[in-house]
Amino acid sequence: MAKTQQTPAQNSTPPAPAEGGGGRLLLLDGHSMAFRAFFALPVDKFGTSTGQSTNVVYGFTSMLIKLLRDEQPTHIAVAWDLSGPTFRHDSYADYKAGRAETPPEFPSQVELTQELLRLLGVRSVSAEGFEADDVIATLAGRGCGAGMEVLIASGDRDAFQLVNGGCTVLYPGKSLSDLTRMTPERIEEKYGVPPERYRDLAALVGEKADNLPGVPGVGPKTAAKWILKYGSLDELVAHADELTGKAGQNFRDHLDDVLRNQRLNLLAPDVPLEVGLADLVPGAADREGVNTLFDDLEFASTLRDRLFAVFTAEESGAEAGAGEDEGFSDEVAAAEPGGLGAWLAEHTGRGRTGLAFEGEWGRGTGRLSGIVAAAADGAAVHVDPAALGEEDERALAAWLADGDRPKAVHDGKGPLLAAAAHGWDLAGVTSDTAIAAYLVQPGQRKAGLVDLCRSYLNKELVRRQADGGQLSLDLDGEGADAAEAARADLAVAARATAELADRLDVLLEQRGAAVLLRDMELPLVRVLAGMERTGIAADRAYLDELEGEFAVEQRRAVEEAHRVVGREFNLGSPKQLQQVLFEELGLPRTKKIKTGYTTDADALAWLATQTDNELPAILLRHRDQTRLRTTVEGLVKTIAEDGRIHTTFNQTVAATGRLSSTEPNLQNIPVRTDAGRRIRRAFVVGEGFDVLLTADYSQIELRIMAHLSQDPTLIEAFATGHDFHAEIAARVFGTEVGEVTPEERARIKAMNYGLAYGLSEYGLSQQLGVAPKEARALMDDFFVVFGGVRDYLHEVVEQARRDGYTETILGRRRYLPDLTSDNWQRRQMAERMALNAPIQGSAADIIKAAMIDVDRALGESGLRARALLQVHDELVLEVPAGEVEDVRKLVSEKMAAAYDLRVPLAVSVGVGENWRDAAH
Repeated sequence: MAKTQQTPAQNSTPPAPAEGGGGRLLLLDGHSMAFRAFFALPVDKFGTSTGQSTNVVYGFTSMLIKLLRDEQPTHIAVAWDLSGPTFRHDSYADYKAGRAETPPEFPSQVELTQELLRLLGVRSVSAEGFEADDVIATLAGRGCGAGMEVLIASGDRDAFQLVNGGCTVLYPGKSLSDLTRMTPERIEEKYGVPPERYRDLAALVGEKADNLPGVPGVGPKTAAKWILKYGSLDELVAHADELTGKAGQNFRDHLDDVLRNQRLNLLAPDVPLEVGLADLVPGAADREGVNTLFDDLEFASTLRDRLFAVFTAEESGAEAGAGEDEGFSDEVAAAEPGGLGAWLAEHTGRGRTGLAFEGEWGRGTGRLSGIVAAAADGAAVHVDPAALGEEDERALAAWLADGDRPKAVHDGKGPLLAAAAHGWDLAGVTSDTAIAAYLVQPGQRKAGLVDLCRSYLNKELVRRQADGGQLSLDLDGEGADAAEAARADLAVAARATAELADRLDVLLEQRGAAVLLRDMELPLVRVLAGMERTGIAADRAYLDELEGEFAVEQRRAVEEAHRVVGREFNLGSPKQLQQVLFEELGLPRTKKIKTGYTTDADALAWLATQTDNELPAILLRHRDQTRLRTTVEGLVKTIAEDGRIHTTFNQTVAATGRLSSTEPNLQNIPVRTDAGRRIRRAFVVGEGFDVLLTADYSQIELRIMAHLSQDPTLIEAFATGHDFHAEIAARVFGTEVGEVTPEERARIKAMNYGLAYGLSEYGLSQQLGVAPKEARALMDDFFVVFGGVRDYLHEVVEQARRDGYTETILGRRRYLPDLTSDNWQRRQMAERMALNAPIQGSAADIIKAAMIDVDRALGESGLRARALLQVHDELVLEVPAGEVEDVRKLVSEKMAAAYDLRVPLAVSVGVGENWRDAAH
């Protein structure tokens, strides 16, 4: 940055374009456009789950996209104000005094916007002692002098003084997309003076935002009339005595203010800058960096796609003459009848083959309608499973099942299920690019093949047409042309998968995650596919009966609510609930929100404690019954023809490494409520089997905390064999285990798990229903006894701050860039994640390792028992008659030995004819 402060010369009008020049220079006033974005988009509607506001970044990016698309500049720069004083402050101490305080959500977004610009290859420019519009004036003058067309995007009217035949200001209107082209003609039409005299007009009228008072009673029309009559402000001053009336006298009385305004309004044409025009040609965009940033900001795909479309078009245009093809070839051969085996033997013996699949899969099964294998030598073959002859099908089945033929797939569990439905196995998979990308960046939210190719390969996943055009990857269609297009698309996808797998292999090695992919996540794919294929039996008749009971309770709650209020109303309408609760019944007001006062579950629970009115409790009961009825209805709809429910397990959703379950979600069936246990009763042992067996880890998070913290007192507490939470309570409260009250045990249990999940003192206070001060005292008492835990929790955050990530006991990383954010909310959220991720992530790693070991041991033992479900720390298996004790022993041993902690992994096992009765 230039450190020289100087007062600009008196003539700031840029010279007219020089002959023979060229190019288009786009200059943006960064803070001006950022503030426009902030106030155009509601801050409460744009934010991340970590509390980071994003309306500025989103709005600024939208404006940038429009400018790049519409104006197609060859050169671009964004000028930013710096926080220090400028030469104007030196001249006038009250310059910009009295401005409203900057919104707290704004500053951190400026840094994020500047980071985005850096990733896009767009230069940001600032100079100490000067404002952004001074930088713009200097660059505009240089651009015009070089014969360039200059465009200035700014909401600061001071920029109007720069307008001439070669320089136009793009002035924002009411919306972000509304930009008016302020040419010399437009300025003279609107303000009555030419651009070079706009500064004189502004000196007379004043600028409230800059704390530059004008002449009282003199508006733009009077000012323009005076300037046009005398030619300039200097001449107007020379003839000040000729002005009549009150306005003339006010001018003479405030002449010093006018002259000061004129001096301060002048934009500096010669700011010392470290960049030249040649430095303002946009560089190559860092797509991986942009994707990571957009993932952190939780932006949807729409904005990302619009942004990359603009930059892809620019890059394509810049490289059009180079003759380079940065995409993937769509050339593919059709398998000759009887020749597939020979093709596979010839082309796939060296290197890894990329595979792409077309078809349908889900609910534990699937169907393949097309396969492309792209070999390392560049050749690719398309296979239509329905058209295969007997010889070719045997060759394909053998090749797919050959573990010595390395293969790369993308999101391969679905194709694995579909292949199994054809009677084929898929072995030798050394990379699944969806899982590999997840291990590289667990927090990313866009893991499609198109997005990953953009992020990691800087390539668009498109199929090239013979005429040089592009078609987006799209496997849908009908007819011969559509079939040919689908084959070409599959070829592109197969080659992209292979190249992406190579790139991700390098990143996995750099981040220490290659072993996790090879030894845990890829083997787990096969285990999960087997569980999905098997499903779990459901008692449809019982579920129908249960749904009817919940429906009756739901209607009863509605009737009771209507009775209490004395009229009918919609219990599901927040607006009607606000009317009833706060206006008609006059109950205490809850938290104020945009639409009134909140009526969420927490608010209703609070109201139930604040009033004798029974309506809040009825509303809560109604919501519980509605949720339970909806859950049961959803389960009934997913029962397949085989009488079983086949959920889908997801490996790449939770950043901590935990599995999730969808369609339906069988991991959220309640276990601690009577209603939840009744729903679990509907999951039963299937035909040919005797019982369900459940096995789960006891207090695994706390055992991991003892292992990681190495706290001797905590480790000893696990070794006593007592009720663990009572043991800890006794140590904290200085009493005997047998004397610990239920309330003391409950408080310590909440404390134990709260610490493992990064719970703050406020969160603990809410959980216990006590004041934050009391919760803090409880935490202090705990840390007096367990100093090792205190030290560990402090160090894990500091280590993560230094490294930029946390790590589980098996090396799974979670990157937390917000740990160094200047936004307090984002930093606090990241610190809680840093506390939680190693413990919860380690628990996820251990149960995954156990699942793989159990599955392998069952297969090697010849037992018919099979795993059905994983619910975080719990496994559910189906066991035939005569195997219960063997399976109980096998599962207990394998789960307990999944990882060697400093305290033993305790496993609890139960059996029963249904999921509820198998609880322990």
